[in-house]
Amino acid sequence: MNIPFNKPFLSGSETEYITDAVISGKISGDGKYTKKVHQFFESQMGFQKCLLTTSCTDALEMAAILANIQEGDEVIAPSYTFVSTVNAFVLRGAKIVFADSKSENPNIDESQIESLITPKTKVIIVVHYAGIACDMDVIMDIAAKHNLIVVEDAAQAIDSYYKGKRLGSIGSLSAFSFHETKNIISGEGGMLCINDEKYNERAEIIREKGTNRSQFFRGEVDKYGWMDIGSSFLPSDIIAAFLYAQLEKMDIIQTQRKRIWDKYMEAFSPLKKYQIQLPEIPTYATNNAHMFYLVCITLAQRTKLIEYLKSVGIYAVFHYQSLHKSAYYTHQHDGRELFQSDRYTDCLLRLPFYYELTDDQQSYIIEHVIKYFEQSES
Repeated sequence: MNIPFNKPFLSGSETEYITDAVISGKISGDGKYTKKVHQFFESQMGFQKCLLTTSCTDALEMAAILANIQEGDEVIAPSYTFVSTVNAFVLRGAKIVFADSKSENPNIDESQIESLITPKTKVIIVVHYAGIACDMDVIMDIAAKHNLIVVEDAAQAIDSYYKGKRLGSIGSLSAFSFHETKNIISGEGGMLCINDEKYNERAEIIREKGTNRSQFFRGEVDKYGWMDIGSSFLPSDIIAAFLYAQLEKMDIIQTQRKRIWDKYMEAFSPLKKYQIQLPEIPTYATNNAHMFYLVCITLAQRTKLIEYLKSVGIYAVFHYQSLHKSAYYTHQHDGRELFQSDRYTDCLLRLPFYYELTDDQQSYIIEHVIKYFEQSES
C-alpha cells in the first residue's frame, strides 16, 4: 500500500466552471466566478468584505500594507508558523517579536503577548493552527488596551469558530489559504477578509496595483489612476471558478474530513499511555478537521516513526521550524528561549489526511502507528 500525505479533492464541477469562465471571454481578475466567491463569503458566511488573492501570502502582504507598517515598527507573532505569516510584515520593514506556543496546542500563548509590547508595537498576528482558534477574547482585549491591530492568519481555519464567531471575522484583517493542502482548494489561492470597513476602499486600491480601477469598473469614477502603493494581487477567474466549485460542496467535504478526524482521535487515544500528545480542542473552539497530528516525546522518536511509516508505504511529515531560530532571523531574535515552539518543531508529526482517504487506508495507518509504539515500548 502507498498512502500519500495529501491528495487534492475534485468536487466534480471544477472543469465545467473553468470551461464556462474561459468561454465567457473574461478570465483575468474579478470576473464572474470571483464575484460569486466574494458573494459566497460575504452573503452566505457573513464576512464584512472579502477579496480573493493569488495566495494567502498575498493577502498577508496586503494586510501589512493596510496596517501601514513602517521601518522599525514591531509585530508580535508566534514563532511556530509558516514564514509567510511574518515575511509579509518584514517586507514592510517590521521587526518581528516572536512569542512561544501553548503547551496544549501550537497556537500563540496569549499570556505572553502583553509582556512583549513596547511603544513600537503595531500589530499582533495570530495563527489558528490546525484550524483551532486562539483565545481571541484575551487577545482582542490586549489589542484594544494598547491600540494595536490584530491580524488573523486563518490559512488553515475555514469553517471554524471561536465562541460562535467565524475565525477570520474577529481581528481587523484576516487571511485565508486555498492551497491544495487545505480543506477547500483552488491549487494556489488566498483571500483577504476585512472586518473594519475603514480599510475597504484602500484594500481595493492596493489589490489593483495601487489604482482605483475597481471603482472605475463600478462606474463610481470616470477614469482611474495611481492612488497608492499596491501590487497585482488578483487571481485569474479560472482559479475562482475552481474555488467556487469547491465552496458549493463545502458541507460534504467538511462532513467527510470530520469523520476521518474523529476516527483518528478515537483510535489514537490509547497512545496517551506512551506520553504521546494528541490534538486538544479548547471549549471555546470548534474543529474544522484541517489536519491530524501527534506530538512525540523526542526528535529521535519522531524521526524513527517517520522512517518506519515510510517503510510500510505511509507518507507522514513534520511541520514548521521555529522561525526565531531560522537562518534569516536568528541574529535578530532577542535570545528568549521559546520552549514549546521548539518542542513542536522537533516532535510534531502530521499524518496523511485528505477527503479520499479510505477506511482501509486509514485503518492501515492507525494499525502501523500503534504497532510502532507497541514495539518501541516492548
